[in-house]
Amino acid sequence: MVKESRLSLIPLADRVRPTRIEDILGQDHILGPDSVLRRALLSGHIFSIILWGPPGSGKTTIARIIATYTENPYQAFSAVTSGVGELRKVIAGAEEARHKSGLATIVFVDEIHRFNKAQQDAFLPHVESGLIILVGATTQNPSFEVIPPLLSRCRVMVLHPLEKKDLITILKRALEDRENGLGEENIEILPRALEHIIDLSEGDARTALNNLEIAVNYVLSFEKGPGTAEVLDLQAVEAALNRKSLPYDKDGEEHYNLISAFHKSLRGGDVHASIYWLYRMLMAGEDPLFIARRMIRFASEDVGLADPDSLQMALSAFEAWQKVGPPEAELALLEAAVYLAAAPKSNALYLAEKEVKKEIEISGALPVPLHIRNAPTGLMKKLGYSKGYLYPHNYPGAWVDQEYLPDRIKKRIFYRPTNRGMEREIAKRIAMQQKKKG
Repeated sequence: MVKESRLSLIPLADRVRPTRIEDILGQDHILGPDSVLRRALLSGHIFSIILWGPPGSGKTTIARIIATYTENPYQAFSAVTSGVGELRKVIAGAEEARHKSGLATIVFVDEIHRFNKAQQDAFLPHVESGLIILVGATTQNPSFEVIPPLLSRCRVMVLHPLEKKDLITILKRALEDRENGLGEENIEILPRALEHIIDLSEGDARTALNNLEIAVNYVLSFEKGPGTAEVLDLQAVEAALNRKSLPYDKDGEEHYNLISAFHKSLRGGDVHASIYWLYRMLMAGEDPLFIARRMIRFASEDVGLADPDSLQMALSAFEAWQKVGPPEAELALLEAAVYLAAAPKSNALYLAEKEVKKEIEISGALPVPLHIRNAPTGLMKKLGYSKGYLYPHNYPGAWVDQEYLPDRIKKRIFYRPTNRGMEREIAKRIAMQQKKKG
């Protein structure tokens, strides 16, 4: 059993929370040297903001740091545990503080999206009057979860999930920090153990630090000789967190094997295999946006116009991961994978792309036929530009028989739709046009 004196009862993630702007990682786009927020903090003149980002990306840390860079009074409360009654007390305190110092009070509201419309309305007059500077934090899209009048008075700042390199730095800092971290414990963490903790965190620094603390507590529970370094290896992390590490080299053969299995399962229409390989990659720590990008390509290459909605489905999954992150957005990836696997398949667009590229390489830069050239000047009109062009909208069905390809390749066919899904209808339309040409 680990003695309480060896590890503080305060969670590690809270003990090692950064207290300076320069120590915050992964959010340079809003805290970099020339960023608006950093300049505002350094000048001591802060404005109302909504911090929108996934769990563990630094929203609360930034909110706390804001208070240290200004002379303004600071109040914090959570929308989970507080209501309008608590807000009234905060407002009363802000009025008293203004009376004494003349300064607005910075009010940090964690999970502001949990307040309903009426509760959010209660902030409005005080933000407008300058009595409070609102700093809200949310994991949900403010466009949907924060009322427009309040949103219009705040600047939304988007935080990103932390990258692997940032999480490595954070965990190593915690292990080396003798004052607030685990430096006194003399822990040596092996690379695969560190990787596993990071993979399980899914970009969430709080989760990574919590898991590190659990794993360290686990190895410290075994008696070792005085002055002996404690080794935190993969087996210890797996035992402490009860999560096995799946063998996976993101830059090696297994990376390509799994994405190949996923792609071929989608192409083969096997929904269950597609789900399996998707989660094999996610649980092994593959970059979800890499998977989403492959699904976007798949939607065009293997489904194509047999189901035009497939591309939008894949794009939506990509955007969902960017905006929401784990774990909620995992279902968006799953939804896209199931849809793509079940969709009718056609590689007609992919083949058309290959055909047209080949033709251009062979025939070169053929001139644009004169009748479909643009003629913005009198000289160009005299040269025959646009002469003889037939405006389709002036004809029945908005279609007229005229040639659009250069003469040399006017008989070439690049796109050959299948009879599957929406391409069946497209094939009918093309056949109808060919019939009209005669």
